[in-house]
Amino acid sequence: MRASEWLVALGLSPLSSASILPAEQQSLGDVEVAGRKLSLTDDLVALHKNLTQIESISGNEKEVGDWLAASLESQGYTVEKQLVEKDPERFNVFAWPGKVRDAPVVLSSHIDTVPPFLPYHYNKTDKTIFGRGSVDDKGSVAAQIVAVNELLSKGKISPDDVSLLFVVGEEVGGAGMRKANDLGIKPKTVIFGEPTEGKLVSGHKGTMQMVVTAKGKSGHSGYPWLGRSANEVLVRALEAVITLGDKLPKSDKYGASTFNLGRIEGGVAANVIAETATAKIAVRIAEGTPKMVKKHATKAIHRAVRDFLEGELEAKDIVELDFGGKGYGPIDIDADVPGFDVITVNYGTDIPWFNLTKDQKRYLYGPGTIFVAHSADEKLKVDDLYDAVEGYQKIVLHALGKGEGHEEAKVDL
Repeated sequence: MRASEWLVALGLSPLSSASILPAEQQSLGDVEVAGRKLSLTDDLVALHKNLTQIESISGNEKEVGDWLAASLESQGYTVEKQLVEKDPERFNVFAWPGKVRDAPVVLSSHIDTVPPFLPYHYNKTDKTIFGRGSVDDKGSVAAQIVAVNELLSKGKISPDDVSLLFVVGEEVGGAGMRKANDLGIKPKTVIFGEPTEGKLVSGHKGTMQMVVTAKGKSGHSGYPWLGRSANEVLVRALEAVITLGDKLPKSDKYGASTFNLGRIEGGVAANVIAETATAKIAVRIAEGTPKMVKKHATKAIHRAVRDFLEGELEAKDIVELDFGGKGYGPIDIDADVPGFDVITVNYGTDIPWFNLTKDQKRYLYGPGTIFVAHSADEKLKVDDLYDAVEGYQKIVLHALGKGEGHEEAKVDL
């Protein structure tokens, strides 16, 4: 089945207007660009709708990946599905409009979302789009595609100038972007999409995970001295963690490191002394490295549980610390494109997972705000979506030396 037929079978089309959205822009139709025939779309709201209404919680990205690949193929892009972790159900979508696979500029966003799935809805009154992924990160995906399409159709860039990379798994460890290193590409500039309120980001905090497991001794709650409550051990350990951020080195750029106690569980019943208890913690690192945080956290927790030690017990015998998984320190990002406000953010991105090459530029930009991402009220203004198209175009042109301050260059159509 051809890509166009596959899209019709799904009831989705990259070139048709969304039925509940005002299609302010129509298909660009067939365009000859440097001898290559492309059937590009600039129907931004329909493209965004088609992406957002497909559930793609991390680990379940296949349907949206298939749709996206078919959409890009129908527009004339060469598309490569890159399997991630040898799982046929999970793949990155890598596409390029010209003959050059390893283009100097790559635009990249992620196609997975956090749970739960929130159905797509459009509010006509204030022109706001609701739904899981509408902001994080399908707003960036749609805006990046349309930005490239418009630049191509207007002859402002060559098909060999750009490629698109849409990855899975950003929300759960970055497996897609880490796998993308095997594509063998070495772009001079990578433009990452995330909700940045239409501003350029000059850097973001680092991140790491902690799991604290307290080990107790079970017994009857009427005789607490005969056991050791893992819950009490855990509470004491977490008291140290809560205040640790203020004691770690601070950064003029990123502020203080923070510890989020995301999940806590322990014990089996109210009248049983808890034998085990655990807490899962996300750390946002403002200064230093994961190794430094591990050292300080271990020291603080071991000191905090000393009152529970009896006989020959050591702190490590009653509290286990797991700093598994890859973490990273603060990430500085390029923000030298004229005409943008510049901010820093506290969330993590795929940027650390993509191998940095010599003299490579990295930008972070996108529509919407992180303050509604991952929430029950994830939403995006249609105007912000259109503004992001213009923003991505400015960054692409700047990266190619064709933006403000550079002599305008047009490609022969």
